[in-house]
Formats: sequence, structure tokens, C-alpha cells
Amino acid sequence: MYSLKNKYKKALVTGGAGFIGSHLVEELLKDGLEVISVDDYSGGKAENLEAFHQYDNFTEANCDITDYDKLKPLFEGVDIVFHEAVSKMTVCLKDPHRDLEINAKGTFNLLELSRDFGVKKFVHASTGSVYGEAHYYPTDEKHPLNPTSYYGVSKLAGEKYARVFSHLYGLNTTLLRYYHVYGPRQENSEVGGVVSIFARKAMENNPLSIFGDGSQLRSFTYVKDVVNINKLVAINPKTQGEAYNCASGARITIGELAERILSYFGKEQECINYHDWKLGDIKTFDVSNEKLKKLGFKFETEFDIGLKETISWTRQWLQAREGM
Repeated sequence: MYSLKNKYKKALVTGGAGFIGSHLVEELLKDGLEVISVDDYSGGKAENLEAFHQYDNFTEANCDITDYDKLKPLFEGVDIVFHEAVSKMTVCLKDPHRDLEINAKGTFNLLELSRDFGVKKFVHASTGSVYGEAHYYPTDEKHPLNPTSYYGVSKLAGEKYARVFSHLYGLNTTLLRYYHVYGPRQENSEVGGVVSIFARKAMENNPLSIFGDGSQLRSFTYVKDVVNINKLVAINPKTQGEAYNCASGARITIGELAERILSYFGKEQECINYHDWKLGDIKTFDVSNEKLKKLGFKFETEFDIGLKETISWTRQWLQAREGM
């Protein structure tokens, strides 16, 4: 949809072996850019990058973004950075110190190196969790930023650092606030995304686990749309210094998601186990994407189509695992 080949030559993608990062790496390679994937494989998977080694313009670097000295030589010649590496929401309660180190210190390292190496564009993947519990709906980018989780706080710190580097040094930064991204390659372990977790459990004939009563409202957004948003803000000069909600506008509860997946496999609602609410879990995400649409962006993947794609990929992944 959007090509970067006439604007940039060399891209660095942090979290490149991860779910969203690997899709972004794939599209940038197709555009003809030289691409460096930076990942420490604490969450990313080498298998997500295997197909890209056919490209002469692809480099895979095993590196922790909190390691400044190891990061530094990777920035030679880089003119655009897509910062997708993250400590996930599902990890922050287990190790909030590490969460802070990755999402704040790691982001600062990348911004500092981007400034020093003359990077033209820095696209920062953030999260809707920076808003906390919404005071109004649909929630737009002008909403107060009052996160209610360690994850939201550390991601907000990363946003603030990006804004400071933009203000002090003129670094061209754009903030993208993701919402419940799903699709092929999404992690389906217990620290993964709810769509892929539900799909895996249904295929394994295990009950689905819902924390709370299932009334949590989400705005699931397909990964290909998120990749195209990244590419759009990278080439549109109006995005400098701006933040955008990256939400499809779909309004689906966790309970409805479980029912759709169970229905897909011909299973009954009795296959759901309910548990206590997760600490800091936000009950409602009803998100405005009007600011993004004003740039001319159109979401291309309807939820049910994306759901089928995710289920299909998860089935192939399970079959490959069982055949190992």
C-alpha cells in the first residue's frame, strides 16, 4: 500500500523477530530497503525470520536494546528506526524492574543513537494503555495520560523521551498507540495475545480462560493494518511529533471473542473457565481512530477475516510443532 523505497535506504527494526516486528521486516524487505532486525529473543522467535535470509539486504542481530555499546555499531548508515521491541503487558507484573529497563532505558538508548547517527525518522510503537481508564469515549489522542499498570507507565516514559528528543534535537518522531493487535505469528503461549491463545486452546480441546466476566471491550486490529500504519507515518511529513491511535474501530468483548472462536470449532460455551480479574486490567477500550483516518488511512481487514487468518496460521503452527 505504501512504499518507503524512494525515501529511505536502511531501516533498523527493534523486536524484529517478534510478532509485529517480523511482519514489518517482511514488508520493508519487499520495498527494497536494507533491513536490520534487532532482537534479544526473550520474546521474539528466530523462526519468524527464517524466510528472510534469502534477501541479501537483510541482517539479523541478536542484541538487547538496553545494551548501548552493542547497539551502537548497528546504527551505521541507518536512516529510519521502527521501535517495536517491548516488555509485554503480561510480563510487567512479574518483573516490573525489567519492564522499566526495556521500555524506558531501551527507548532512551535508541533515541540517543538515532540523534547521534542522524536518523531521519523514528517511529515509536506505544500502547493505548498509556491512557489508563478512559474518562470519555471514544478515546482520542487528547485524552489525559494516566496509566494504571506498570506497563502503561513504562511505555509512557518511552513516549515522553521521544517527545523530549523531538523538542530538544529536532528528531523526527511519531508515536503509534497499538490496541490488541492480532494475526499470524502472534505468540500463543500464556504470555501471548488473547486471540491466538484462544485459538490454540480450542484446537487442543482445552477450555478457554477468561479473567473477569468477559465484558471487557476491545478494539482488535489486524497486524497487516498496523504495518501499513507504520509505513504511512514514515512517509507522511504531517506525522512529525504526533501520536496516533492504531485501532481498527472494531468493538468486541472478550466474551464475544471466545464465543466466535468456539463456534468456529463447533464447541459449546461450557468450554470457558472464568477467573478473577487481572490487576490493572482496563475494562473498556472504545477508541477513536479519526486522527489516523484524516491522514487518508483505511483499515483493510475486517475482524472475522483476520480471525480466520489467525486461526489458519495457528493450526499450521500446531501441526508443524507436532510433526517435530
